[in-house]
Amino acid sequence: MTAAETQLAPDTELDRIEQWRAEELERAGYPVHEASTLAERHDVDLHLAIDLISQGCPVPVAVEILL
Repeated sequence: MTAAETQLAPDTELDRIEQWRAEELERAGYPVHEASTLAERHDVDLHLAIDLISQGCPVPVAVEILL
């Protein structure tokens, strides 16, 4: 189940943005829980998060860097 499937209908624009961010992070290779956690944090740079994974950084290390 993806982060997008956990919410049936986003209520606000902010919900839709967080859902989209989680989907992008999952697509990049983050597991659902980590993707949701990072998506909810607006201080986390989405592009940096994706770049870390695409450059071979292990997920736990990427999460540690980002948080």
